[in-house]
Amino acid sequence: MDKKKTIEENMKELETIITSLENGEFGLDESIEAYTKAMKLVKECDSSLKKVEERVSKIVKETEEDFKLEG
Repeated sequence: MDKKKTIEENMKELETIITSLENGEFGLDESIEAYTKAMKLVKECDSSLKKVEERVSKIVKETEEDFKLEG
């Protein structure tokens, strides 16, 4: 069973694919495959970032009272 990659691992792989595409390292078919993989990685990263944002928002809401300044 494959271990789910971290957002950092996905970003690194995405960066590698983009660099290869920009440098023209692939033929047409390989470029299409690489582009498809890159788009999947973008979706995975976006999903991961949204989950992190939701977690951070929840933490902020839960602890908001602790940070109120007395006036």
